[in-house]
Amino acid sequence: MKTGSMPEGAATAPIVALLDEGAAPSQSQAEVVRARAFAEPLLAGQALTTGENALAHADGVAAILHGVGAAQELQAAAYLVYAGDFLTRPEEVVAKAFGDSYASLVTHTRRLVQLQRAARGAAAPDGRKRDQQAEQTERVRKMLLAFSRDLRVVLLRLASRLQTLRWYAASKRPCPPELAAESQAVFAPLANRLGIWQVKWELEDLAFRFREPETYKALARALDETRVEREQRVEAVRAALQADLRAQGLAAEVQGRPKHLYSIHKKMQGKGLSLDRVFDLRALRVIVGSVADCYAALARLHELYTPVHGEFDDYIARPKPNGYQSLHTVVAGPDGRAMEVQIRTREMHDHAEHGVAAHWAYKEAGARGYAGVSAAGEFEERVARARKAVLNQLLAWERDTVQDAQAGGGGPAFDDRIYVFTPQATIVELAAGATPVDFAYAVHTDLGHRCRGARIDGQMLPLNTKLLSGQTVEITAAKEGGPSLDWLNPELGYLQSQRSRAKVRAWFNALQQAQTIARGRELVEKLLQREGRTALKLDELAARLGFKGADALFEVVGKDEYSLRNIELLLRPPEPAADEDALLAQKHTRSAASGAGGRGGVLVVGIDSLMTTLSRCCRPAPPDAIRGFVTRGRGVAIHRADCSNLAEMTRRSPERVIAVAWGGGDAAAGPGKAAPVYPVDVLVEAGDRQGLLRDVLEVFAKEKMNVVAVNTQSLRPGAAKPRTGGGDTAWMSFTLELADASRLGKVLRDLCAISGVRSARRK
Repeated sequence: MKTGSMPEGAATAPIVALLDEGAAPSQSQAEVVRARAFAEPLLAGQALTTGENALAHADGVAAILHGVGAAQELQAAAYLVYAGDFLTRPEEVVAKAFGDSYASLVTHTRRLVQLQRAARGAAAPDGRKRDQQAEQTERVRKMLLAFSRDLRVVLLRLASRLQTLRWYAASKRPCPPELAAESQAVFAPLANRLGIWQVKWELEDLAFRFREPETYKALARALDETRVEREQRVEAVRAALQADLRAQGLAAEVQGRPKHLYSIHKKMQGKGLSLDRVFDLRALRVIVGSVADCYAALARLHELYTPVHGEFDDYIARPKPNGYQSLHTVVAGPDGRAMEVQIRTREMHDHAEHGVAAHWAYKEAGARGYAGVSAAGEFEERVARARKAVLNQLLAWERDTVQDAQAGGGGPAFDDRIYVFTPQATIVELAAGATPVDFAYAVHTDLGHRCRGARIDGQMLPLNTKLLSGQTVEITAAKEGGPSLDWLNPELGYLQSQRSRAKVRAWFNALQQAQTIARGRELVEKLLQREGRTALKLDELAARLGFKGADALFEVVGKDEYSLRNIELLLRPPEPAADEDALLAQKHTRSAASGAGGRGGVLVVGIDSLMTTLSRCCRPAPPDAIRGFVTRGRGVAIHRADCSNLAEMTRRSPERVIAVAWGGGDAAAGPGKAAPVYPVDVLVEAGDRQGLLRDVLEVFAKEKMNVVAVNTQSLRPGAAKPRTGGGDTAWMSFTLELADASRLGKVLRDLCAISGVRSARRK
C-alpha cells in the first residue's frame, strides 16, 4: 500500500450497503439509517463549498466514524449536520425528530462549520498570503479548542476534513494550499492528541501529497519498486514469528504494519537517513492477550533475533501523554536487515487505532453493555476518566502551541481561557468568566465604551452574563457616549478582566481631566483679558511658566493647584522696560541729591557727579562688574553687567548705556562712619522639612550677615500651588545687606552643605 488513505467508494460502503442490499440493520444501526433517510431528500444534488456532493460527503464522514468505532449517535449526526443547512429551523426540527441530544450536537457542529466557512472566506490584502495562511491556521486551531468541551463536535470535524482530503485525492482536483496546510498543522496533531492514529496517519499522508507533490511521488515510486520483495520478506518473518510464539504457548496475532509515507519522509529528513535505513519500512505488530504476554513475547523475540542497541521503548511502563501504550523494539531480521516490531494487548491496540472515539461507542451501549462489558459502575468511571484525560490532552496541545509561540517571541502565557466569536467569525480569546462588556473591550476600546447591549447566539442577554466557549457575541452600541460607573462595581459582575477595568477608569479619568482643563482655560483667558494680553500665545505663556504645554497649565489652574498670581507677576515684571527718553543734558548737570560718586560710591565715568540708583532686578554690589543706563527722572540706573534686563534695554537703546564704576568704598564713607552696605538677594531650593529655615538662618548669623527680608514657599513638583508649610520642595528668598558681595561665595557653599538643600544661588 502506498499510503494510508482509503478510496472514496470504500469509505461509504458500510452505510450504503445497508440500504442497497435491503439488509435489516441492527438496533444500533437503525438510527444511522433513519438519519440518512431523513437527510437524503435535502442533500441529494446539493454541493458543498469544496465542490463535493453533500450526501456523498455525509456518507464518507459517517463511514470514517464507523471505522474508528465512534458511537451511532455520532454517525447519525454526520447526516443531520449537513441537512441542517437546508432546514428553516434545524434545531427545532432535529430535536422533534431525533431528540435534544442530537439537536445539541447538530447545533454546535453546524455553528463551527459556519464559522470556519466564514473565516476562510475573509480575504487578506495582497502581499500577506503567508501571514494570512498562518493566521487562518491559528484561527482554526482556536475554533476547535473553543468547541472541545463537546468532543463529539471535534470528532465530526476530524472525520469531515479527512473525507474532504480523500475527495480531492479521488477526484484528482488540486487541493487549496491553506486546506492542506491546516490539515497538517491542526487536524493531524489534534487526531494525535485524541489518540486516533488511523485518522492522524491518513491526514498526514494526504496533506503531504498535496503540499509536496513531487517529493511524495518520488518517495511513493521508490517504495513501490521494492514493495513486492519487501512484502515477501515481511510475510515470511510474520508467519515464522506467529508460529513460534504460539508454540511457546502465547496466543499471539502477528500483523504486517501499513506504511505511511509522511512518517517515512519525516524520519528521512529528521535523521538524515536513506530509504533503506528507515526501520519501519519492514515492520510487524504483535497483539497478545495480557501485559505479561507482551513482555514474554518481547523476550522470545530477542531470543530469535538480535536487538538493535538503543532502539527499545517501553510505552507500557511509561505511557505517552495521550494514553498510548506499547513495546517498541528494532531487531535484525533473518537477512540481517533492521525490522521494527510493536507488541501490545488487544485493548492497547484498540485505543491506539481508535483513541477517544471508542469511549463514545462504549457509552452509547448504555445498560446493554458493549463487547460484554457493562456500561454502568466501574466502566462509567473509566469513561469519565478517559474523557478528562482527553480534555487535558487538548489543553496540553494548546499549552504546547503557546510555548512554541513564546519561544518565537510572541504569544500570551497559558491560562484558563474561553474562545468566543464575533458575527464575522473572528475568534476572541478571553479569560474564563468574561462578560459581553469584556468581549467588547477586547474587540476595540471604543466599542467597549459605547456598549449598550449584547446578543449571545442570537438572544438578547444582560451585559453581566458569563460567556462560554463557542458562543457568538454581537454587541449593540450607541453612536456616542461612554461606559457606566456601575461597570466598576465588582458586585454587579459587569467586568472580569483587569484590562477592561483599566480602560473604563481611563475613560472617566480622561473625562474629568477634560473638564478640569476647560475650567483652567477659562480662568487663564479671563486673566489675559483683564491684563490686555489676549494676543499672547497660550503655549508660549505655558513654556515661560515651566509647563510642557498649555493643557498642562490649564489642568493645574483648574485644580486650584497653581495661583493666577504667578501669571500676573510674569505679565508685570518688576523692572519696567527702559523706553523712557534719556535726558542727555543731565550728563552735564550735577544732581542736587548726591555728593561725589552718587549713592554707594558709584562714579559715572567722565562726569563729575550724577544721580544714580541701584536697580532692584539684579541688586548690584561691589565688586560686581556694573553698567549704567540713563533713565527719565531717576538719573542713571546701575545694573550688573550680566543682568538680563540690561541686555534687553541695551538691544533697544544702546546709546543710553554709559560706563560706571564703584567709588572709594570705605574711604568715601569718611572717618568714623561705617562702610556702605548693599541689598543682595539669595535664592535657596531644598526638600521641605522641619527646621530647614532655622538651619539656613544660622549660616547667615555665623557669617554676621544682616537678613532684612525672608520669603518662603512650598510647592509640589511640576507647578503646584504655593503653600506656607508641608510639601515636596521649599523655595526660600533672603535679602541680605553686604558691603562686599565677594563674601557670598563661602556662604553659598555652606548653604549647599545643609541637609536637603539642592541649590543656593544669588538672584
